[in-house]
Amino acid sequence: MTVLERQKMIVEEFAKLSQWEDKYKRIIELGKKLPPFAEELKTEQLKVKGCQSQVWLKAERSPLGEIIFTGDSDALLVKGLLALMLQVFSKARPEEILEAPIDFLKQLGLDSHLSPSRSNGVFSMIKQMRLYAQAFLMMEKS
Repeated sequence: MTVLERQKMIVEEFAKLSQWEDKYKRIIELGKKLPPFAEELKTEQLKVKGCQSQVWLKAERSPLGEIIFTGDSDALLVKGLLALMLQVFSKARPEEILEAPIDFLKQLGLDSHLSPSRSNGVFSMIKQMRLYAQAFLMMEKS
């Protein structure tokens, strides 16, 4: 499944939830379902800069050349937002991550229903994912 297909699937899923309270609950549920993230990985090196809460993000390359992202946060809502971003961008090739539009965030309504600091945090997560993608792409070319 492509990044765009995943974005579309998430937008459709959230469109079925009419109240923002239900959308927040769904985001938190997604965060609770994230696989455990080892404590020894919660380092400054893996910390996402620009997030109000603490967020850690790790990227690895699969044998197929896809980037597998894992992560964690110390805040429930942020952990759910991270889970959403992982759902969209993990298991994608670096080029796809770099080229994917992020207008699905607006379609979800996150731009208008999150506090400015939370919105900045989401954009910081995406920025970090794109930096990882760019680094893997550079390594591929050298």
